[in-house]
Amino acid sequence: MMRDPQKTIGNLIDKQKVSFIASISEDGFPHMKAMLSPRKREGIKEFWFSTNTSSMRVAQYRKNPNASIYFCDKRFFRGVMLTGTMEVLEDDESKQMIWQRGDTMYYPKGVTDPDYCVLKFTARKGRYYANFHSESFEIE
Repeated sequence: MMRDPQKTIGNLIDKQKVSFIASISEDGFPHMKAMLSPRKREGIKEFWFSTNTSSMRVAQYRKNPNASIYFCDKRFFRGVMLTGTMEVLEDDESKQMIWQRGDTMYYPKGVTDPDYCVLKFTARKGRYYANFHSESFEIE
């Protein structure tokens, strides 16, 4: 049993450069995508990612907010899957909050680019794997 899930999982997440997000397609199948690490996180409950408003994933989350995110530490062969919901945010405050220098490479019109939005993931539960052992946990 993890002594401090927030710390153990938070440390794993913070060291990863890539994360994986999953959405549900119109025909009910999971779709997984590699993403850069979250731009911001609060504990292991809330995560913010930047993405293109025009993406397939955004359309899927708008129809069905059920989602999961996964972080993998390949060096030590451990990982965590979090399940919850994904919101598509297009308000100025959310977009400004995670905007980074260099983002114009992806969003040429800047922070107000209509093809720039924020994905906010809110976790409800998770499953952690390390040392040949898995454990599930709830997130409050």
